[in-house]
Amino acid sequence: MDIRVGVDLVEIDRMQHAIETNERFLQRVLGDREREYYEAHGMRAESIAAAFAAKEAFSKAMGTGISGFSLGDVQVIHDELGCPHYEFSGRAASLVAEAGLQFSLSLTHTKTTAAAVAVAFKEDSH
Repeated sequence: MDIRVGVDLVEIDRMQHAIETNERFLQRVLGDREREYYEAHGMRAESIAAAFAAKEAFSKAMGTGISGFSLGDVQVIHDELGCPHYEFSGRAASLVAEAGLQFSLSLTHTKTTAAAVAVAFKEDSH
């Protein structure tokens, strides 16, 4: 089995500052479904910071860094119980399909820091 891990930490104060001072930041970072979700849940900086960390963790697990895809193409979607998972579109979806990977995602935050761990795996075909 091929297993890859990516982890990232984001300071919530820095995320709050980016949201407040850069009107295009959220348009560049969030996909449509994410924006709808965060708007419905009060645009909380700690939640957006965790989503941003998830995008960085994804890029680390892929081994690509943040290049070759748009951040908005890697969306963090929450199921009815609040469990986060990735939804890929555009070039990110192509990269994931080409690599044959599946992902598991975990998010957390304190008052000051948000974190994400992305585990990418490909099951052996034999």
